Amino acid sequence: MDSTAHVVHLVLTVEQAAERLGIGRTLMYSLISSGAVESVTIGRLRRIPADALIRYVESLRTGGEAA
Repeated sequence: MDSTAHVVHLVLTVEQAAERLGIGRTLMYSLISSGAVESVTIGRLRRIPADALIRYVESLRTGGEAA
């Protein structure tokens, strides 16, 4: 694999998801807890599917609640 290749992750850590949305960890955890952003458990790890962030932003654009 080319070392300059861009890796696209299917799932993100809470920190990665927060960074993509431009928000803090605490707010990201709040969005997960409220069900506004979908998350999954893989073993003992909490992960956010990358497409869940797209769905969340789309819901905001169509009048959904932020948190």
